[in-house]
Amino acid sequence: MQQVVASSNKVNLLDFDRQGLRDFFTQLGEKPYRAEQVMKWIYHDLEDDFENMTDVGKALRAKLTEACYIGAPKTLLDKVATDGTHKWLLGMDSGNAIETVYIPEPTRGTLCVSSQIGCALNCQFCSTGAQGFNRNLSTAEIIGQVWVAAKYLGNVTHQNRRITNVVMMGMGEPLANFDNVLKAMKLMRDDLGFGLAAKRVTLSTAGLVPLIDQLSEAIDVSLAVSLHAANDELRTELMPINKRYPIAELLAACQRWIARKPRTSITFEYTLMQGVNDQPEHARQLIKLMRKLPTCKVNLIPFNPFPGTQFKRSDAADIHAFQTQLLNAGVLTMLRRTRGDDIDAACGQLAGQVTDRTRRSADIRKRQDEGATHAI
Repeated sequence: MQQVVASSNKVNLLDFDRQGLRDFFTQLGEKPYRAEQVMKWIYHDLEDDFENMTDVGKALRAKLTEACYIGAPKTLLDKVATDGTHKWLLGMDSGNAIETVYIPEPTRGTLCVSSQIGCALNCQFCSTGAQGFNRNLSTAEIIGQVWVAAKYLGNVTHQNRRITNVVMMGMGEPLANFDNVLKAMKLMRDDLGFGLAAKRVTLSTAGLVPLIDQLSEAIDVSLAVSLHAANDELRTELMPINKRYPIAELLAACQRWIARKPRTSITFEYTLMQGVNDQPEHARQLIKLMRKLPTCKVNLIPFNPFPGTQFKRSDAADIHAFQTQLLNAGVLTMLRRTRGDDIDAACGQLAGQVTDRTRRSADIRKRQDEGATHAI
């Protein structure tokens, strides 16, 4: 895989959705359909070398080489768990890194993609949130994660589809990086991109209400909502964003989403933490909320511990009792199987370890430099 370090005057073609790429080719003095020709090479053939695009004229190949490049993120580390879960650590600028996780199952393969370096929402149980916020990812850095995974896995769009689903559930709050995430999801959906159906591209949000409405008008994808508590007091404690957009406003936005997309269902994610939100009264509160959205479903997630967290995973018996209580009340409920424990698959863990090592190395170098200065 060719991984390009961009010169400042070259344009990364992964930053464009189809219309953006057509506009760019027009600016180059080329016919817009040439953009679609190149787009197919990029996303169907996973080609990043213009010289290998055999049905593109030699003069255009030379022009493209001069003006632009196809630059996916650089792989710093990849780890495979005993259960087949695959995690890539991808390098960004200034020593930063993001994570992308592939989860294979018998009937599908799901890729979990990041949208930011870190996260500003400060959810108390989230490893990414504990690292703070650095910046939004570009469209190229978001869709580039899919490109890297597809290349590694031997994914062939419309044929040998190893990646059947993409979920914007990695590091960061996707709606806080709305424009770049939107373009990346258009590329996931586009027939000349990765060609995924609407139900196979999912955005997960902590609840930025105005942007949920904006998203429903901009693209046809699936929605997941990180709920994690069914009363405002506890949810605000766990997720500070709830103070700005409390549960009633969030549910109203979800009802508007369903009204615009009546054939879709919203998934509510609920991470079970021991003694925090896993008791029978919490289940009763959740049942009451879900009665307002009877076509929606709940995805129960056993908490994945990370270094320094105060939270613990709920006992298996409590998880089973919680799920049973919801099912008996007629709430469609799934239990996510824990995957990739042996490769730190909780979002942000691997990047956090690398960041910690980078910071320690920087501190050591600083102390060494200071020692050398004092010695002089």
